Amino acid sequence: MDNQPDIAAGRLPESAYAENFGDVHPPLDRKAALVESSRCYFCYDAPCIEACPTGIDIPSFIRKISTDNVRGAAQDILQENIMGGACARVCPTEVLCQEACVRNTQEHKPVQIGLLQRYATDAVMEAESHPFTRAEPSGKTVAVVGAGPAGLSCAHRLAMLGHDVVVFDAKAKAGGLNEYGIAAYKVPDDFAHREVDFILEIGGIEIRHDQALGKDIALAELRRDYDAVFLGMGLGGVRALNLEGEDLPGVHNAVDYIAELRQSDDLRSLPVGRKIVVIGGGNTAIDIAVQTKRLGAEDVTLVYRRGPEAMSATHHEQEFAQVNGVKIKHWAQPRQLRGAHGRISDVVFEYTQLDENGRLAGTGDAFSLPADMVFKAIGQAMLPLPQANGASDLLEMDGERIAVNEQRQTSLPDVWAGGDCVKISQDLTVAAVQDGKLAAQSIDSFLRG
Repeated sequence: MDNQPDIAAGRLPESAYAENFGDVHPPLDRKAALVESSRCYFCYDAPCIEACPTGIDIPSFIRKISTDNVRGAAQDILQENIMGGACARVCPTEVLCQEACVRNTQEHKPVQIGLLQRYATDAVMEAESHPFTRAEPSGKTVAVVGAGPAGLSCAHRLAMLGHDVVVFDAKAKAGGLNEYGIAAYKVPDDFAHREVDFILEIGGIEIRHDQALGKDIALAELRRDYDAVFLGMGLGGVRALNLEGEDLPGVHNAVDYIAELRQSDDLRSLPVGRKIVVIGGGNTAIDIAVQTKRLGAEDVTLVYRRGPEAMSATHHEQEFAQVNGVKIKHWAQPRQLRGAHGRISDVVFEYTQLDENGRLAGTGDAFSLPADMVFKAIGQAMLPLPQANGASDLLEMDGERIAVNEQRQTSLPDVWAGGDCVKISQDLTVAAVQDGKLAAQSIDSFLRG
């Protein structure tokens, strides 16, 4: 990234970076956890369990915290969600378990389930012994493609059940989006790497890095060499705006910049513009907007083509961005990216509205926003599946993503899939973990006949 007069590194005092990218939600101490756990009604038909994609018995683990049985609480969580530590930090609990909490009906203040989950899982991750042990070896080996939440969840459950697992990942580090794609202030202190190490403590899991499907490995070969295959490679492509000026210097994919930020050893070295424009309305758009602001950008504007209720980022995330100085402008879509002196200078937007049929339409009125840097965050797309000896010809697709049944089995009898690459999954870490767990249970049944 070329340094320009309005794009520079080290805009802030050294101490500001540690503060801006420190833990956005400080953990509970023992006293606070005991007080918060006492607020739970321990409902018999707890709606919070139904709202949790992984089905954690939330009243059970909170009750154990209230009696100081923290290890037991963590086992309740991790039995259903081995990445409970990450999910406690990044899961949108405000629209899942905490929204369903019955405390909302009386106090409009739910039990802080996410923080309690973090309190329990952090304690067991720091313990010397792994909370789970492996079953007797089955003699079967499973290939897992992708070391993100879906792949790691599947691998861990298969290892618990006695199978050997080889994980192939295209990146140099395991963790997927938790390592490369989530805002640094949500998972500070190298948490994603530490969680991977914790998962691998079960044994029986080998990770092979820099192994991309279709380039270094082929689906047909995996099916030939392993007893079953799980695909959890996520979405490798980034959607384009398909607009004039999109290739100008200064126009970036948000996911690439976030990955660069997450892997940086010195945040002061990251160049950032004074005027930032972010195009999109999801969590990635919020994350890049807030992080550039915390890197020292003076003016950050996020533009979305519809209203706030249509944004995939939760209301909580939108409010968090605005509290951090990000301006959110709704009902506008980009029309042109203009340049000056060989790089981006401004973005032209057209105001939008819904027509009489409820479809999005431009109004014809336009405005422009000056920009030193523009970040595209309009979603990711699945890369075309490689044609490997005809094997992927039989892999049924549902639109752009892989079609699977409720057990996450694909149209191929020995291939399962989960996470962002499948149609039925939500684009959430917790949903990907559930996909991996369900697939592992189905694979185990398949392998045992």
